[in-house]
This record gives sequence, C-alpha cells and structure tokens, in this order.
Amino acid sequence: MKEQLEAIHKSALESVSETKAATDLEALRVKYLGKKGELTGLLKQMGGLSAELRPIMGQMANDVRAAVEKAIDEQSAILERRAMEQRLASETLDVTIPGKKLRMGHKHPMYSVLDEIKDIFIGMGFEILDGPEVELADYNFTKLNTPDDHPAREWSDTFYLTEDSNVLLRTQTSSMQIRAMETRSLPIRVMSPGRVYRKDEVDATHSPMFHQIEGLVVDQGITMGDLKGTLNAVIRKIYGENTVTRFRPHHFPFTEPSCEMDIQCHKCGGVGCPTCKGEGWIEVLGAGMVHPKVLRGCGIDPDVYSGFAFGMGLERLALGQYKISDMRLIFENDVRFLEQF
Repeated sequence: MKEQLEAIHKSALESVSETKAATDLEALRVKYLGKKGELTGLLKQMGGLSAELRPIMGQMANDVRAAVEKAIDEQSAILERRAMEQRLASETLDVTIPGKKLRMGHKHPMYSVLDEIKDIFIGMGFEILDGPEVELADYNFTKLNTPDDHPAREWSDTFYLTEDSNVLLRTQTSSMQIRAMETRSLPIRVMSPGRVYRKDEVDATHSPMFHQIEGLVVDQGITMGDLKGTLNAVIRKIYGENTVTRFRPHHFPFTEPSCEMDIQCHKCGGVGCPTCKGEGWIEVLGAGMVHPKVLRGCGIDPDVYSGFAFGMGLERLALGQYKISDMRLIFENDVRFLEQF
C-alpha cells in the first residue's frame, strides 16, 4: 500500500502542475480525491491491514491527501492569476484616447417662454393649475355660457370622442375657470397652461394642436382697468417696456365685455408682412370680464364679486419672443432650428 500511496502522490502532483485550465484541474481533483477517486478507493482497503500498519498507512494517506489538496489550491491560484492577466491584456484601455463628446440638450424655446410667464404670474400672486386634456362638453362649453348652436361646438371645429358630443379634446383651457370657481374659495387668482385641440389648418400662425394659457381673477371690485393693467404689465415684462399693445372689442360667450389684445408685429414693426398677414399686428390673447351668468352658475354672487379672464396662445408668444416667423418651425423638431436657442 505504501508504494501505491507514493505512486498516487507523484502522479497527482505531476498532473496538477501541468494543468492549463480550471476545468482540467477540477477533473484531477475528482480523479484523485473524489468519492470514487484513487485515494478514496485505496483508503477503503485499510481494513485489511494489521493493527500495527493501519495507523502508519492512515497517516501517510492523510499526508498524501493534504499534499494533493495544497497542490490543487496553488495551481488554481496560478490559473486564476493567468486568466486575469489575459483578461487585462485583452481589455486594455488607452486612457490617452480622446473621449466621445456628449451633445447636451436644452429646453425647448416654447417651454422657456412658458417658464418665464409662470414666473411672472407667480410673482403677481397667481397659482398654477393643471387640468384634463380630455374634457366634458359641460365644462368646455355649457358652463362657459356657450350655447348649443355655437359654431365652436360643431364637429367641423372640435375633436369629439363620443357620438353624443359629450367627451372631447378640450378646445381651450377656459374649462379650468369653472373647475377653479367650483372648488376654490374666494378670492381666486389662477393660471392654467396646457395643450388644446381645434380643427385648424396648419399655417404660419395656426395648428390643430397648440398651447394655451388661461388666467382667471375673481374678487370684489375687479374692473376692466385691472384686466388691462395686468395684461399690459405681463406683455411688457415678456417683450420689453417699449412693446406696443392694443385692445379691440370682441365677443366671447363667457365674458362681458370682451376684448382681444394685439401686439405690434415684431417682424415688420407694424408696416405689414406675411407673419402678421399684412395687418401690422399679431393677436396674442382674448380676454374680458367674467360673465355674470358664468359666476352665478358656479355659485358666486355677481352682485358682490366680479372678475376677469384671459387666454393667450403660448406659441404666438414664443414667436414674438424669439422673432420666429413661422409656427411650424416650433413643432417640426428640426435640430438645426432648435440649436439656435
């Protein structure tokens, strides 16, 4: 048995030292030290030895096992080190190579204008409200004193989502006037920006989807002078103190009296050009004093309270702010255009 142990010891150490792969090393461990390995099989023969030889051979067998296990561990460490060296060599990174330049994006010009407008109104004590783009006709039209036969309620002007014309894509953020007056305590000073949808043909100043900013003030003693003073202050804050504005009489179902506000064309200075369609002025918003019927429908006594409302087109404000001549440029997402801002 002694000769057999010495042969296993020699053979195992030679085989382990010559191993080139971890899988081969594991195979050798099983061959010599596994449950059916050579050393294990030899140990099973220990019962046939005399009482004097048994402890001597047992100690020798343990020494062989320990030597083989140590050799396997050492060879395993060597193989791991070689594998790491090969990996490092294959994955070498030249840190002197210039890195890839990342192109950083920036805020869209339209939203830059929106943030500026929000800051202005927040500074004037207004609260920012958000509302649903899929709206009920009751809020979009009826509670805003818009009669059933009004042209804006026609299928040719509005994107309805149900056959009964009860659910639609909102045509204005004016619906937030009603929601604010129904849910908030007086006095009210809110503005609600958001996307709106109308069946408009696409041109330099129109789009079937655009952004509107609706504002509402309700308190005691609110007059048309408050409306004009507020809007003039906002427009001049955006475009500069020398901005020329004008108010024209108009009609909106939910305001009385009503008006539209224009700014002198930024492109031609009032002479007339394609941007302003030869008029020298660009309409930026509609406004007026909140109709008593609208106040009363929201549970507000029009004999005690009054208010004004306005709706401005964000795209048109952006056109004036950045001297852009065509609204379509804002929506086309041409990087060559957007990188200018």
